[in-house]
Formats: sequence, C-alpha cells, structure tokens
Amino acid sequence: MELKDFQVKTLGKNNVKSPLLQSPRTDSSSYRFLNDMDRVLYDTTLEGFNKTVSENNEPISFEKAGPHEKLFFEPAKTKVGIVTCGGLCPGLNDVIRSIVNQLHYRYDINRVIGFKYGFEGLVPEYNHEVVELTPQMVENIHITGGTILGSSRGNQDVSQMVDTLEIMNINILFCIGGDGTLHGAHALHEEIEKRKLKIAIAGIPKTIDNDINLIEKSFGFETAFTIANDIIRYAHNEAEGAYNGIALLKLMGRHSGFIAANAALSIQEVNFVLVPEMDFDLYGPYGFLKQLRKRLETRHHAVVVVAEGAGQKFFENMEVEFDASGNKKNYDIGLYLKEKIKEEFTAKDFRHTIKYIDPSYIIRSAPANANDSKFCSLLAKNAVHAVLAGRTDFVIGNWNGQFTLLPITETVSKSKRIDINGELWWNILESTGQPNRMINP
Repeated sequence: MELKDFQVKTLGKNNVKSPLLQSPRTDSSSYRFLNDMDRVLYDTTLEGFNKTVSENNEPISFEKAGPHEKLFFEPAKTKVGIVTCGGLCPGLNDVIRSIVNQLHYRYDINRVIGFKYGFEGLVPEYNHEVVELTPQMVENIHITGGTILGSSRGNQDVSQMVDTLEIMNINILFCIGGDGTLHGAHALHEEIEKRKLKIAIAGIPKTIDNDINLIEKSFGFETAFTIANDIIRYAHNEAEGAYNGIALLKLMGRHSGFIAANAALSIQEVNFVLVPEMDFDLYGPYGFLKQLRKRLETRHHAVVVVAEGAGQKFFENMEVEFDASGNKKNYDIGLYLKEKIKEEFTAKDFRHTIKYIDPSYIIRSAPANANDSKFCSLLAKNAVHAVLAGRTDFVIGNWNGQFTLLPITETVSKSKRIDINGELWWNILESTGQPNRMINP
C-alpha cells in the first residue's frame, strides 16, 4: 500500500470562489477551508509512527473531506443527478435529503434531479420518469425507510448512461450504493474520461453489512444491529420459555458478519455467533451440534445468531446461482441449520423446541435511527463539498473519526471482514462463551 493509492482524481483547476463563509477566527478549526496538507492518517498507532520515521517515509494518508475556498463548478450553472442502487438500507432517504438541502441552502444549486430505479433510470429504453428534487419535496422523506427514487440491481449499458448525462447536461452524479454500484460508478467515470467530459462522479457507499474496504462504518449499519438487538431480546424470551428451547436467528452478512457480531455484543444474550469469516463443522466432538447440545444440557435454552453467508461450505455441491448484479447467491444457512438441528436431536431422542426467525427485509427497509441519520447527513454534506471542488471517481468515507475521500477502485478492491484473531471476535467469544474453534481435528 502506497500513498499514491489514495490520491483522488480532480477535473481541473478550481477558479470559482466558494459561497461558503470561512470563520473569521484564525484560531478556530470550525468552517475552515481545506488545503492540500489536510489529510487523515491511515495508521495512528505508535508502532506505525515509529516505523514510518525509522524508514524515513511519508505516512500513508487519506484526503480529508470538507469545504474548499475555490470550486471547480460554478453553482449557478451546475446541474446535479442522484441515483440509488442495490438493496434497501436504512438511511437512503436521509442521504438524498441531505444532498438536496446542502446543494440548495449552502451552494444555491437548485437544479437537482433524481433518476428512478437505479442505473436503469439513465437508460432510455426503461422509460423511467425523472424526478425534480427540491427541499420541499424531500422535507420529510427521512421519516420513512427505503428510497423515494426506487432502486434496482444489474449492469446497464455504460455508453447509454453517459449519453443521458450529456443530453441532460448533468455536471455531477451522486451514486448511492454498494459494491456493484461503485463498480458501475467507476465504469461511468472511465467512459466520461474517455470522452474528455467534465462530469464528476461521486460515490456514497451503502451497505448494511458494513463490509466496505477502508471505511470504518457504513450508513444503515448501526440501525440494523440496533433493530436486531430488540429481535434477539424477544428471541431469547422464546428460547427461555421452553425446556431446551432454541432461538435461531438469521441476520444479514453476505461476506462479513459485522451485524451478527455487533448485535450479539449489544445485548449479551447470544450463545453462538456464526459468521462467514469462521469455519465450523456440524458433526463430531468439536462440531456445532455437539456444542449446542452441551449448552442445552447445562442451561436448557440457547440463542444462535447466524449471518447469511456463514457455512456456505455445506452447499459446495449445489448449483451456483447469481443475482442481477452478478453476486453469487448464498444458500439459506438458517433453514439448513434448523433442519439439521431438528434432524440430529430428534434422531437421538433429545427433547428440544426450535424457533427460527429471519427479519432481514424488515431491518433493511426501516428508517435510520438518530445516530445513523446524523451520519448520513454528514456523509452527504462532505460528498457535496468534495464534488463541487472538482473531485471525481471518489467515495466519501470515514477513518479514525474523520471524513475522508478515497478512490473508488480502492474501496471495491476487496471486502472488509472480521479478523477472527482480532479484538472484535475475542469479545464475541467472551460474550457468548462459545468455543474458539468448532472444527474437528
């Protein structure tokens, strides 16, 4: 990893004076315009600092997000588009609302349109309507979940989408979505660059799974595990209310188990957390079913939380299917575990009761909680600052408590995953009391 990996592209020289007012106090960091030296360190540990000093290297850092004194785009002549793609996630409407309000009230940009149903909205053959977005229209949209623009999955013709941006005189496009959306946004940038157009592409990363590389927290994640906290509490009541009662709860997490792990830590009532990052066996002396039975024999109830991407090795001989975005579909590990638990305990005449709960669609379509809503607002505001200053092909993120800019290519290079040897997983083992390995020798 090198410093140059985190250099964000710009469209050209900034010559337009920002309408924002800088703080008159020279000793205040509030409302201070950024300069090229404002960067956020990647590694803030003492070990990392000493290593950089000893090797006489410049430390790796991200560009800091925030307002600029000079802009690339002249607000009075700027037209902005917004698109939301992929699955639903708490906070989508909050992001849309904050972009519109920041553009209108802070930069006096009044031409903002929303393309309906994801990237399909940029392809003429779908004939989706285009929505004019005003502060009045978005005033209360954050109260409800989902997205007022609708969403879709799947690749679209990049050339046709850029044609639409050209024909409609769009100067800036905000792409709100996850891994597939960001890949699409980068493809748009490449086509725009090929045509030598001055159109900026800004990515606002959306994934309820919190698995975006080099970004500490994605919007909607906190709301997701907060809602899961309540569901686990009710599931625990179900389990405890029956002799050898088992509550099996499946949560989102295609490649990473952050929701399952954080929900479990937030309530301290979960006895087993199964995530994609950990391997486990079902049978044998160290397998999950043996450990589950031990728990029931001791306490007579158990709560199991499994992330949707866990245990996919049990389906290796099944036909592989893909969704519209080209993502490999996971087989339902929740239903599989329910059947295997029932099959094993029934065959061995072990009395038990099992309740299976899958709240995934309820969680992802919920409105954002207060802290997530605040986070969405700050993401949007900082994305607007950056894109008006001519930054393009970037993602707005956060690192070490500060908002950052980084190239789209870096965020989609790999998924962020739980380190099974790290502190988060160590805390899970302490909280649940589950074995640190459920693999047979």
